[in-house]
Amino acid sequence: MIGFGYQIQRDRQIDFDVNRRRILDFVRSLEPSVDWCMNCGTCSSGCTAAKTTDYSLRRMITLARRGEEKEILENIHQCRFCGKCINACPRDVNTRNVIYLMQLAVKKISNNEI
Repeated sequence: MIGFGYQIQRDRQIDFDVNRRRILDFVRSLEPSVDWCMNCGTCSSGCTAAKTTDYSLRRMITLARRGEEKEILENIHQCRFCGKCINACPRDVNTRNVIYLMQLAVKKISNNEI
């Protein structure tokens, strides 16, 4: 087939009826400060993991709010727990605990516990 210089992108429409927010519900139950996040991106600007990988805490929280678990399952373990995000956050979100709880939720999902 002839390449015309464009390709069809995958659908980015969010279907909240299909997507499950298990990760966010689990994190929210143990760390309510996750709701304080306003997605400013300050946590990702100084992130050590973001400099060398495709990791972004901002994206992880956004995906959890949307209920899109697949990308979280693939990327949440890239965090190095350096603590730069917790120092940078203007809303005092306990970001290290949020990341830890997301990793714990992923483990529970793989074991069919939640």
